[in-house]
Amino acid sequence: MRYIKVAFIVFMLQMNACSVFMAAKQPGKKDVSLFRVGTPRGMLLAEFGLPLVAEERNGRKFEIYKFVDGYSPGAKAGRAVLHGTADILTFGIWEVVGTPTEGVFNGNENTFRVRYDKDDRIDEVVALKK
Repeated sequence: MRYIKVAFIVFMLQMNACSVFMAAKQPGKKDVSLFRVGTPRGMLLAEFGLPLVAEERNGRKFEIYKFVDGYSPGAKAGRAVLHGTADILTFGIWEVVGTPTEGVFNGNENTFRVRYDKDDRIDEVVALKK
């Protein structure tokens, strides 16, 4: 009987805090307001990294950016604290709800197509998936 208790405690400690770590590791918030006419290409590269697709047609540069827009540091920390508190108060049973919840709320995938003018500034933005 004693081994069963020890095994249960070890199991609960392993399971405990999965949702806490998942909340803390969610993707960060991106500045999607940069997808507007006049934004320099360098600012997009700094915020979103290299585009998924880059091509040139008729002397014009086109790029497609695909990324996950996540959560601010405060929101991530708040969610982690909420999960940790719920874990403690329910002796780890909260993980049955918390872990799947964090699996669902993991940011929004966005895709934008941009076209640049001769000065590498956006002159057209199309939201393909938002």
